[in-house]
Amino acid sequence: MSSLSDYIDRYPTVHIEREDGVLTLRLHKNGGPFLWDERTHHDLGELFEYVNGDYENRVVVLTGTGDAYCAAVDTEDFLRQGKIDGPNYLVRLYRDGARMLRNFVALEIPVIAAVNGPVVAHSELPLLADVVLISDTAEFRDEAHIVQGIPPADGMQIVWTNLIGINRARHFLLTGRTIDAKEAFEVGVAGEVLPSEELMPRALELARQWAKLPLWALQNTRAALNQPWRRAFAEDLHTGLAYEHMSMFAAMSARQGKV
Repeated sequence: MSSLSDYIDRYPTVHIEREDGVLTLRLHKNGGPFLWDERTHHDLGELFEYVNGDYENRVVVLTGTGDAYCAAVDTEDFLRQGKIDGPNYLVRLYRDGARMLRNFVALEIPVIAAVNGPVVAHSELPLLADVVLISDTAEFRDEAHIVQGIPPADGMQIVWTNLIGINRARHFLLTGRTIDAKEAFEVGVAGEVLPSEELMPRALELARQWAKLPLWALQNTRAALNQPWRRAFAEDLHTGLAYEHMSMFAAMSARQGKV
């Protein structure tokens, strides 16, 4: 078991607060819009494990800061850490990525995503929420994979092909095109599109309603509705991560003149 004091101040890129059983996780970078960095890639898997072990949590709200959910990928941070860690770096990235998604899918309470603006990396994470609310300024684009010479195979391929169909997903992931809020709603990626100022109030309204329900009802509903994702990730996540990390190894070797 865990308690809020174990993790509330543990993570520098996640602001955490809880009120009446509603746990809000707000991603940020130094208090501003979030940049996907190596530290967060490592931390989220551990955080989700703490959240799952804290029985005071009844609903999770996942959101970003300012006008973006995830504004950019901090590529230099990943490269810098790779030089520090050396040969074991890709092993750790693989394990951290697997743990992050495995533990998120394993959460036993409902999750609401409040996507407050553009998402350019790991959009699969908010889209795995039970309810996906997006602002009218939200848009989805992948700047972390094919444009960097890396296969989008760390969960992106699972979530997007299941949500919008294999051909549209392949087009989205391979071309780097943007899906705006209107299209996201039309193709079934989001449940509601709201003006930016109404997004968090709506997310908290739903979360507070759910938090009043018996814990067994929340847990069993989450389990029933989430089972397809658990099955899909059990079958395909590690294969996809292997493809991704083989490509990353080849790229690193090429930079070092080894291939």
